[in-house]
Amino acid sequence: MQDLIPGLPDEIARDCLLRVPYEAFRTVRSVCRLWKQELESPSFHRLRKSSGLSRPLVALAQADPAFSSGGPAQKYAASATPSYRLVLFSPTTGTWVSLPPIPVLPHGLPLFCQIAAVGRELVVIGGWDPDTWAASDGVYVYNLESASWRRGARMPAPRRSFFACAASPDGDRRVFVAGGHDEEKNALKSAMAYDVARDAWVPLPDMARERDECKGVFLRGTFHVISGYATQAQGQFGRSTEAFDAAAWKWGPVEENVLEGSTCPRMCVAGGDGRLYACSAAGRVAVRGAAGGWRAVAEVPEDARVAPQLLAWDRELMVMGSGCHGGAQACYILDLNGMTTWHKMEVPPEYSGHVPAGCCLEI
Repeated sequence: MQDLIPGLPDEIARDCLLRVPYEAFRTVRSVCRLWKQELESPSFHRLRKSSGLSRPLVALAQADPAFSSGGPAQKYAASATPSYRLVLFSPTTGTWVSLPPIPVLPHGLPLFCQIAAVGRELVVIGGWDPDTWAASDGVYVYNLESASWRRGARMPAPRRSFFACAASPDGDRRVFVAGGHDEEKNALKSAMAYDVARDAWVPLPDMARERDECKGVFLRGTFHVISGYATQAQGQFGRSTEAFDAAAWKWGPVEENVLEGSTCPRMCVAGGDGRLYACSAAGRVAVRGAAGGWRAVAEVPEDARVAPQLLAWDRELMVMGSGCHGGAQACYILDLNGMTTWHKMEVPPEYSGHVPAGCCLEI
């Protein structure tokens, strides 16, 4: 049997490979067939995680700041019609990197698309065509190990926009979609799940209510669809939620009065501790307790309070926003154990564009 590294026992060789940073995975995979098989093995990544060697990554759909030259200085300025790209941020190292564009989308990511992390892959779903603003049913999957894109099965009709979307965290490699509105601006209560491994969509039972511009999160193993509004309510966000139990394959009862009145569903996120966090329009971050009440935990720094994007992993909460409309993005991370001080992360000018969507994964 061929050794992973000639002259070394496989357990020592494997320990060496476990310590390779994810940025080098593509290079390591190309060395030999054995290394490629090792890095693609689920057991390798389980061992990497159990050994404390896996690291969180944040994937963002981000506007590419328009470049202009004003004399010797190079400046980045907001574009009237920005092109969006997929960006990876490592909270551990503070590094930012742009991922390769989707080959069949020369003008960037679809506007208002959703992003979900499934294992070591990122799934881009829906959105609007940047040129025509027509709703897209496209699905694109990026593999972080091979640094390659593939096209997924199209989202079933009707073409929808501003839907709830979240990936199951239990390893079954499914992305759940619910609500939104169709091309006639009718709010929807239909739902479905995309099986990434099978490249197939499966319909879910309908929700009890229409929910346009709702938010999807996974909490304690169930898919929660937060807020939204009905066709006739146009922009009047409700405060209720519905939760889908994938094991029982059914929706639970509607839970009323979950959100506080000033909270936009887009500013909600599932924490790594299994609790729901939300940011108010005034920048107050609160956590929902087991009894249903909200408790304030922090204030978002002033230079990140406009159009903030909240993300969470393990015991950390990240916010990325600006101090004014069209302003450069600031990034802060809060340790949920202490919940007292935000740590400001350096954001290079080329990564200071608006962030409408994001997700977290661990590699």
